Amino acid sequence: MPIARRYRRLVPETTTPHGGALLRQWRQRRRRSQLDLALDTGISARHLSFVETGRSRPSRGLLLALAEQLEVPLRERNALMLAAGYAPVYAETDLDSAESQQAREAIERLLAGHEPYPAVVLDRWGDVVLSNRAVGPLLEGVDPELLAPPVNTYRLSLHPKGMISRIRNAEEWTAHLGHRLTRLARLTGDARLAELLDEIRSYPGVAEVLDDYHEPTTNELLLTLQLDHPAGELRLISTVTSFGSAHDVTLSELTVESFFPADDATRQRLQDVSTSN
Repeated sequence: MPIARRYRRLVPETTTPHGGALLRQWRQRRRRSQLDLALDTGISARHLSFVETGRSRPSRGLLLALAEQLEVPLRERNALMLAAGYAPVYAETDLDSAESQQAREAIERLLAGHEPYPAVVLDRWGDVVLSNRAVGPLLEGVDPELLAPPVNTYRLSLHPKGMISRIRNAEEWTAHLGHRLTRLARLTGDARLAELLDEIRSYPGVAEVLDDYHEPTTNELLLTLQLDHPAGELRLISTVTSFGSAHDVTLSELTVESFFPADDATRQRLQDVSTSN
């Protein structure tokens, strides 16, 4: 008996959570009670408790139903399935693959149709996947290292050698991007997003803005990006578009950020810049 006890102490504990433990983490991240989640899924709270503690192995269908209720991203749903002993459910295709051709063509038409106004396609981590020709002229003066692939929009905007020195409302825009990244990191639990958030908080002044910023009193309906440009000040508003009901990890994580002129002067300047390039 003493030998057996010594042996058990020497066996390292696993660092990979089982499916139920991952499910509990997602439930807690979404601030849902066991009873609330169980009722919405159509099971008993007792059954859910057994699943979370590993006393009961959930079916594939039940895991997917619970993940849907908790709005778990597709990438993390695959990880949840693997942890529970099932094969991943959602494919992750390259945007350049034949399977993604129709989606890529739709995105490229959207980008081209938005010119002479800038638009970019971003992945989950803010890396630029595609952009239209109107983006290039806005990047004058950015350090070439920040333009080496993969170009990350958070670094590009907030790094001291990036665009931040030309953004007139730098505090507002820093808060906008920083809080968006903070929200994504919290909602997804993605370690890479958390590392990126730590990085941008290390840039001069960013942490102070994110910790202390309060919404300004303004009559504007939308936040504008106010950018210095050789052609004159550009005032831009943005919209974010994503694929509806995507069943592929890659496509589900893509967003298209399209910038529109906030005034007539900006509209004319963007048109002039487009014709001169």
